[in-house]
Amino acid sequence: MPDFDSLIFDLDGTLWDTTPSCVVAWNNCIDKLGITYRPIVDEDLRRVTGKAHDDCIRLTFADLEESQVAALIKLTEVEDTAVIDKLGGTLYPGVAEGLKELSNRYRLFIVSNCQSGYIETFLNFAGFHILFEDYECFGNTRQTKGHNLRQIIDRNGLNNPVMIGDASGDEVAARECGIPYFFVDYGFGEGIAPDQSFSSFGQLADHLLKLK
Repeated sequence: MPDFDSLIFDLDGTLWDTTPSCVVAWNNCIDKLGITYRPIVDEDLRRVTGKAHDDCIRLTFADLEESQVAALIKLTEVEDTAVIDKLGGTLYPGVAEGLKELSNRYRLFIVSNCQSGYIETFLNFAGFHILFEDYECFGNTRQTKGHNLRQIIDRNGLNNPVMIGDASGDEVAARECGIPYFFVDYGFGEGIAPDQSFSSFGQLADHLLKLK
């Protein structure tokens, strides 16, 4: 393995889980828009977590008219962040302690397929602003995770980063950018052929700390 100079994290399924809060937000949006639909449940969110926000809505509400889907995309971008700001999310075990230790030895970044404002809500909730130098998301660029990962690498002058995530899309993005990929199997997705796999954030952090 190279001497990594930076760690680029996915967010949902890697650092925290906001499924219960997003369920509340999506049901709020259905009610606000007056759409007749069954209640959204945790499993609906878990099936699409990790995809671009627009795709999450389109896949979940594929049986609705396009005008309704478009309205849901627009409203959930705002409502998700508002509800999470109030209800928060759940950090995976070891994340708070592990990130603080890792930040003493590596530069830390986030790339996510979330909407604009979501990463900032995470940083505010966890008090992690001081730990992360930069971040990018689908909501800001409307581009793929691979594109946004390349943006982070280039604008921060990273020489030997590693991408860390829980889904195949994270791995595809890492391969597109020609960087190593570490997979955490406690999240929502699956790995393809990661360079390393970890069953807990603590295990991941211990491994990375031993490399420095």
